[in-house]
Amino acid sequence: MAATGPGLTPMLVVRDVAASSAWYVELFGFASGHGGDEFEMLLGVDGGLELMLHHREFEAHPGMTDPEGGTPGRGVLFYFRTEDAQAVFDRARTMGADLLDELHLNPNARAIEFTLRDPDGYPISVSQRTSSRS
Repeated sequence: MAATGPGLTPMLVVRDVAASSAWYVELFGFASGHGGDEFEMLLGVDGGLELMLHHREFEAHPGMTDPEGGTPGRGVLFYFRTEDAQAVFDRARTMGADLLDELHLNPNARAIEFTLRDPDGYPISVSQRTSSRS
């Protein structure tokens, strides 16, 4: 069996778990892996855990802080990989999402990407890798 390195699954503190879950499901096509008003596990098309959502009342997680105490995601930008950035961008626009920029080529990352805010104000970038080196 091949050894694997550590994985990373972000957990976001949100005001409304069900609403945030529905937003991410609509935008990325994730599936609910838990559901409920306090906690959600969002699964990718391969069934892997992509994102967790937790209601802001989070006594069980002492390392988390209330986003009302500051700007959500301050100092953090979440990157979501996709195979079709245009389709996700079109869904985001249709959803009326808070788009921070337009779909564009980032030559440094060699990716087609755009950035938006989720319902709680977290900044997220959607990125599709390209083979271009220019």
